[in-house]
Amino acid sequence: MVDVQGTVADGYEPVRDAFRANLTERGDRGAAVAVYRDGHKVADLWGGLADPRGQEPWTEDTAQVVRSVTKGPAAAVLHLLHQRGRLDLDAPVGTYWPEFKAAGKERVPVRHLLTHRAGLPALDTPLSPEQALDGVSGPRAVAAQEPAWEPGTAHGYHAQTYSWLLGELVRRVTGRSLGRWFAEEVAALLGLDLWIGLPADQAHRVGRIAEVEAPPAPASAGLRVRPKREVADAWRDPDSLTRRAFGAIDPQPDENDPAYRAAELAASSGVATARSLARFYAALIGDLGDGTRRLYAPATLTQARTEESAGPDRVLLVATRFGLGYMLHGPSSPMLGPGSFGHSGRGGSLAFADPETGLAFAYVTNSLQKSVTSDPRAQALVRALRKAAAHGDR
Repeated sequence: MVDVQGTVADGYEPVRDAFRANLTERGDRGAAVAVYRDGHKVADLWGGLADPRGQEPWTEDTAQVVRSVTKGPAAAVLHLLHQRGRLDLDAPVGTYWPEFKAAGKERVPVRHLLTHRAGLPALDTPLSPEQALDGVSGPRAVAAQEPAWEPGTAHGYHAQTYSWLLGELVRRVTGRSLGRWFAEEVAALLGLDLWIGLPADQAHRVGRIAEVEAPPAPASAGLRVRPKREVADAWRDPDSLTRRAFGAIDPQPDENDPAYRAAELAASSGVATARSLARFYAALIGDLGDGTRRLYAPATLTQARTEESAGPDRVLLVATRFGLGYMLHGPSSPMLGPGSFGHSGRGGSLAFADPETGLAFAYVTNSLQKSVTSDPRAQALVRALRKAAAHGDR
């Protein structure tokens, strides 16, 4: 038996049951899940090990690298700058960042950086891990890069380059790094254990992540075990746009390295607790129960989750939907319902908000399985949340 710690409000017991099943049946070694409804926390659970291959328990304060879940909080920086009149989403990126105008990118608007339409998911010459973290080489590389397609005519997931595109834009607009801006203007206001650039004095709280094999899905689950042949072939081909996008840093960095966690990679290096991620998304859609005012004005919330990109994704090779910096609910990235917006992390983690129900959800895991946008463990929790929410509405 796995000892699941934490609390759930009456009616949210299905979330606890699904979380326990993740740890006992679906391959989770250590994880946490949290849910807010109408600004109030209704679930806050954790269990397992802080290191999938170790012995230390996951505790109430354990934080974890959340990979592309980072993209959601990073996008909030641009939305808030726009809300404050500091950033025009329809202005050319080159208005703020003159070097970006190279290689036919003179008219690429800021919004295309958030909607994966800029045509810059890959680099002709990948960066080394050291270059990726130095704060200079990445912005220089994407500024010089020729787009893989005419910007605005298609979309393809900017898995790694999102870091340098958003990070440098924020630095040019504010004079601060994206991670520092988020820490000072968002995390401090909300009291979040959520960092884009982990401070050294918090390093002791962070568990380790590791690739793990998922247990076989039962025949009754009805899940696709094998990816489509086109997707599998793209992952095997080192010259495919898929491999090149995810390989913009080569070799792959060690995500357990303190230097990686301290880096401000808006695409991938965020560190968080599930509790803080859920609180962050709750604050995007409404006031919090402690009196903290919502982050997004109604117009900003509409802007964030209005569909901007939909259909075949040139990198992921499945149909995806994106608003401005956020994944939107759909077959390839299921969330709670049609109005949900958020972001998954390759390997399992997921966080989102659903304004129609007032729910905000976050699941964080250290056991990375072979999923990009739809993980069976996250989906089991979402199904349980849907059941709990429906029961509470009766």
